[in-house]
Order: sequence, then structure tokens, then C-alpha cells
Amino acid sequence: MAAHTYGVSYQQVYQWTKKFETNGEEGLRDRRGRTKDEVELTVEEKLKLEIQRIERENERLRVENLFLKKLEEIERRRR
Repeated sequence: MAAHTYGVSYQQVYQWTKKFETNGEEGLRDRRGRTKDEVELTVEEKLKLEIQRIERENERLRVENLFLKKLEEIERRRR
């Protein structure tokens, strides 16, 4: 009945019911797109974030290096 009323599948209603039974109203809160606080992160999640940060920094340095090489080449041509 609830599945039909809300236009969702039986499985979706079942999941909502289980979430409510486990965590109450908080379990039904939409958490998509929410960033976890650092204290909520697992060690693995913290390491993944650190790897992503290092990869971004590597890319920034790579681009900066290419830019400086190009600038050096342009300055040599002017001489």
C-alpha cells in the first residue's frame, strides 16, 4: 500500500522501514552529498582523501613546471 501511495518499489519501502527501525528518524535523513566530519572518517577514507590531495598537488606542480618551461623557452627566443 505505501509503495503504491508514494510511487516507489516495495524494496524501497522495506529499506526505509529497516533504516527507521535501526536509527529512528535520523536514519531516514537524506545524506547524499554530505561531507563527513574528519572524526567520522575511517582510516581508509582518510588515506583516500590524502591520496586525492597529493594527486591534485602533483597535477598542479606538473602544470606549473610545464608553464615555467614554456616561459623559459619564450625568454630564450627573445635574446
